[in-house]
Amino acid sequence: MTDNKKLEPGDTAPAFTLPDADGNDVSLSDYAGKKVVVYFYPAASTPGCTKQACDFRDSLAELNGAGLEVIGISPDKPAKLAKFREAEGLNFPLLSDPEKSTLLAWGAFGEKKMYGKTVQGVIRSTFLVDEAGKIEVAQYNVRATGHVAKLRRDLSV
Repeated sequence: MTDNKKLEPGDTAPAFTLPDADGNDVSLSDYAGKKVVVYFYPAASTPGCTKQACDFRDSLAELNGAGLEVIGISPDKPAKLAKFREAEGLNFPLLSDPEKSTLLAWGAFGEKKMYGKTVQGVIRSTFLVDEAGKIEVAQYNVRATGHVAKLRRDLSV
């Protein structure tokens, strides 16, 4: 797998239908007419990903109040996502992309630096998709800690 094209504001958000933690299909089109934050993270139940997910959990009321839904996507299988959701009390959909097709389509999988080495992996990324399905905000290589607070500041939420 090679590094793929990064999405930019104004691009059409790539469509997806992925299973959630309960095995139910969730599609981006389910959110048509709404603004949705789609974020990609490497692995459920790891320290950084847990911190980021809990920050979204703790900010969900304010994000929802501003008209924003939240979806998290990782390559984890639904059973692992269900354990993560239960362990952390997560209150938004976690979607499974083990084939990494959606990760690739969104530019959230490719070369990245990890501990000084170049590796292939999930690029921690966050997007805001507008009501018409267009990318409004595209952020790649975000930090797990403090990212949600920064996103809220950027979006005035």
